[in-house]
Amino acid sequence: MSSNSVTIKDIAKFLGISKSTVSRALSEHSDVNIETRKKIIEVAERLNYQPNALALNLKQQRTNTIGVIIPETVNRFFAKAIGGIQRVANLAGYNVMICQSDESYSAERSNLRSLMASHVDGVLISVSGETDRTDHFEVLLQKKIPVVFFDRVREDLNTSQVFTDNYDIAFAGTEHLIAQGCKRVAIVAGPQNLYNSRHRLNGYLDALKKHELPVKDSYIIHSDFRGVNVEDYTRRLINLPQRPDAVFAINDYSAIEMMHVFKKNGLRIPQDIAVLGFNNEKICRFVEPSLSTIDLSAYDMGVASAEILLDQIKDPGAPIKKKLIKSELIMRESTHLISKH
Repeated sequence: MSSNSVTIKDIAKFLGISKSTVSRALSEHSDVNIETRKKIIEVAERLNYQPNALALNLKQQRTNTIGVIIPETVNRFFAKAIGGIQRVANLAGYNVMICQSDESYSAERSNLRSLMASHVDGVLISVSGETDRTDHFEVLLQKKIPVVFFDRVREDLNTSQVFTDNYDIAFAGTEHLIAQGCKRVAIVAGPQNLYNSRHRLNGYLDALKKHELPVKDSYIIHSDFRGVNVEDYTRRLINLPQRPDAVFAINDYSAIEMMHVFKKNGLRIPQDIAVLGFNNEKICRFVEPSLSTIDLSAYDMGVASAEILLDQIKDPGAPIKKKLIKSELIMRESTHLISKH
């Protein structure tokens, strides 16, 4: 008899007992005699009986699947976070459904509808750059579907969240540029509706204030994460009457494109303008000059997010958690210069 065809009926017939007794024993019901249960388990193992996972999941009203919504699958940060998520999920016997919002609010809503239609047990979300409302997320909460936000979180929802120290690392990054002698530091912040963008901007502003450097509106640029207008805003910075001598970019790829535009316009990096990125993409080590950046510990964020979500799935009464994942300033050639004082 093949293991795929062994059923509870076969075990019952082998032992000469009822199917209900076998079923209760394999489900660890206490009303089955210990000796009888032991015999049933021994026979089940000998016959290589495998329970029907789908039937068990349906009985428990679970699919053993979690959904993940991220803005971009090609972004290395999210790819590393997914690696952490999948490791935790796979070890716990869960499958992972991955959706891409493509930085679109409407796509994000559609992703959520698809995941709910698939009856996922819980959802991990990193908010799109367009998302400025919470109605679609509130549907999840109303249906009591466990949800954890990671990286791009929502402060206005009472949910578990895993995030980086956006304020502290932006403050530290700006201070690093100032320590190199830079006095006119520009920043390319993200969409103003995102938690990450607001906290990074506040860290930058407070670092300038601490060192009594002026805050100039012309040095603050809000952009999306895709970098579709990098060349335009880089040229605007270059053409200012008093151009900046350092820039803190929204991400590494935007920083690298800015470096290219600066070079085309005869500016030396870092002597004329220092450049600091965000994400610590692999390419940062290989561009010329190598790019200083912020490492966001994406894999650790994915691991922490998945662990919290699985805890909430197993225990719906588990307390809401807010977990901070520390970032690290990676100093390379693009900001390494002798003080300009």
